[in-house]
Amino acid sequence: MSALFEPYTLRSVTVPNRVWMAPMCQYSAEAFGPNAGVAGDWHFAHYGARATGGTGLILVEATAVSPEGRISPYDLGLWNDTQTEALRRITDFLKARGSVPGIQIAHAGRKASTDRPWVNRGGPVGPDEHGWQPLGPSPVPFRDDHPVPTELTVDQIQEIVGQFADAARRALAAGFEVVEVHGAHGYLIHEFLSPHSNKRTDAYGGSYENRTRFALEVVDAVRAVWPEDKPLFFRISATDWLDEGGWTADDTVRFARELKEHGVDLLDVSSGANVSDVKIPVGPGYQVPFAARVKNETHLPVAAVGLITEPQQAEKVLANGEADAVLLGRELLRNPSWALHAARELDADIHIPNQYVWAI
Repeated sequence: MSALFEPYTLRSVTVPNRVWMAPMCQYSAEAFGPNAGVAGDWHFAHYGARATGGTGLILVEATAVSPEGRISPYDLGLWNDTQTEALRRITDFLKARGSVPGIQIAHAGRKASTDRPWVNRGGPVGPDEHGWQPLGPSPVPFRDDHPVPTELTVDQIQEIVGQFADAARRALAAGFEVVEVHGAHGYLIHEFLSPHSNKRTDAYGGSYENRTRFALEVVDAVRAVWPEDKPLFFRISATDWLDEGGWTADDTVRFARELKEHGVDLLDVSSGANVSDVKIPVGPGYQVPFAARVKNETHLPVAAVGLITEPQQAEKVLANGEADAVLLGRELLRNPSWALHAARELDADIHIPNQYVWAI
């Protein structure tokens, strides 16, 4: 039996295999008007293709909990019922193909109001381009060419906590089986976690306990409205890749224990993206050791991500006990049917749509 194609159960949800799709923004929703943030045909075709290709769990891209929480004006949102209904069309199709639909809910914080990556290198956009003033834990910009974010008040922080809970409720109404809180990649929750971006002196800044307060409040609010029988994930950047003054792998292990106590079922372990000019030793599976350490030291289930591209490579990660699942990103952009090809290479059983049997 291939470890990559064993089912995996969290709470009452069973995923048919360990080939999971990482959340990847498509920047393809309408930017303004009544359909702002609404999933369209691109999203339906994009996620549907990966389900048809055998992916066990599909995590829909970072979906903003509020208009100002979007990375770009073209992001998906979950702050109104029109957005909820559009996503239901996608979850219905994914379930019909045997995939488990999940969604990542997010707030971009100081990295909000940027363009699509293929336009002006994803630089900041202003009001004349449907942009807005970014928010953050402190008035510290991500880069010199980014605007200084407005420091959130305590009341605004609590409002955002409520927005995460509201988005989780809508995710349930849209038919999702898994919800993931985005706490990585330099977006708002990560900005609070890291002393590099959090310079506050109140109850949300300074000490480790204060810097993790917002994240735990979000998790508690989401867990309170998310059904007891459905799993909650948290995506984390395991390190800022700084020698000092940033979030560290030790912090991640400590925080993983707390997340487990607060009802998180699996940690999605990534890294970086909170510091603009840091050097990262990128290579095949370069983030797997972070996931393995969390799993071994906390016994919290983990998913590994980061340049996992080959079936034998993914199989080895699982067989060695370094992770409970692998999340594929760019490889699934290149090959929507990666899971079908991997099953053939590993001599594993997988459901193949009747319409595609001729190709196997």
